[in-house]
Amino acid sequence: MISRHFASRAGLALLATTLAVAGCDAHRSPDASGTARAMSATTTAASTSTCAQRVEAAMNDTQRVGQLFMGAAVLPTTPKADLDAMRTYAVGSVMLAGRSTAGVQKTRAFADQLQGMRQTVAGQRVGLLISTDQEGGQVQVLKGPGFSTIPNGVTQGRYTVTWLRQQVATWTAQLRSAGVNVNLAPVADIVPASLGTANAPIGKYGRQFGSTSAVVSPHVTAYVQGGTRSKVLTTPKHFPGLGSVRGNTDVTAGVTDTTLTRTGANVAPFKAGIAAGAALVMVSTATYKRIDAAHQAAYSSVVITGMLRNDLGFKGVVISDDLGKAASAQSLAVGKRALAFLRAGGDLVLTVQPTGIPAMAEGIRYAMRHEPAVRTRVHDSVLRVLAAKEAAGVLACTA
Repeated sequence: MISRHFASRAGLALLATTLAVAGCDAHRSPDASGTARAMSATTTAASTSTCAQRVEAAMNDTQRVGQLFMGAAVLPTTPKADLDAMRTYAVGSVMLAGRSTAGVQKTRAFADQLQGMRQTVAGQRVGLLISTDQEGGQVQVLKGPGFSTIPNGVTQGRYTVTWLRQQVATWTAQLRSAGVNVNLAPVADIVPASLGTANAPIGKYGRQFGSTSAVVSPHVTAYVQGGTRSKVLTTPKHFPGLGSVRGNTDVTAGVTDTTLTRTGANVAPFKAGIAAGAALVMVSTATYKRIDAAHQAAYSSVVITGMLRNDLGFKGVVISDDLGKAASAQSLAVGKRALAFLRAGGDLVLTVQPTGIPAMAEGIRYAMRHEPAVRTRVHDSVLRVLAAKEAAGVLACTA
């Protein structure tokens, strides 16, 4: 997609452990010794897990489903209809979209205003994940006083990993000061040198770190580590890779990749990001002919459950690319998109068009009433999102 309180560093590192102890992942579980080490080394994982479980159990269905959405808001004037839809459906996360030169202080004031939409459940305030696209180059949403001018991915890919890690820590510290706790970066896509700028979503804008996994993977690792230093959650994207397509899923329907595979080099940067502690991974809306020709990635259980959950062991939050306004999202009726993503194994629906949230949310709620499996999926996804909120410092049970 072109497009105030924080946990300790240990809290970020415990995100995966929290999910495992909570039993959120039905496909992979830690070995007995790993669980024993996690539970005996510290009581923090158990307490945060208990917090997430207690809050989820006390939620009503509107609040549960609301945790599965991230709607867009534009600084400083978001349409009233968008805010009304997000408030009515208890939306738990917001993406700052568009382009802003307001600077850190004004952005923080806006983020604090958005945090006013947080829910109170079982006496606990459940804050929002507030994200933005702060990659650099042409994809830097937040600018102005207090924000660095960030170079594009190609330039970042020429940095040493040590220097990139330090720079990212600086850039994400600025986000933290602005009230943003999730960066929808880094780009983990590999753009082949032979394709270059002909790759419309990534190469055209120089968003990639490089053209080989040997370059991209360590830079993804450094990027995630830099975000962790500043206590901002990171999001490698766009799984399983948008570097080899020609069409841009934002403006082109039916974008199909004919080269990437389930075990190819395209997977390595995402594996590296997960190993480095990425809390979220974004899934693309392209179709991958050699992986699952019948479904777009965001609706593919092969991609999300098979590859991301099982092959790579990812226990964090799977977030979609835009399922609202993007041309690629129009392949399904609005009311079916979120449910299809959820059934495939996804957790957090990103939509830059919040007015579509009512139809998407109602689709999930209807299925919850009639399909026990969907209710279970909602439970699992809400726990993952709440664990991410604990790591971001916007959920902390006081008793």
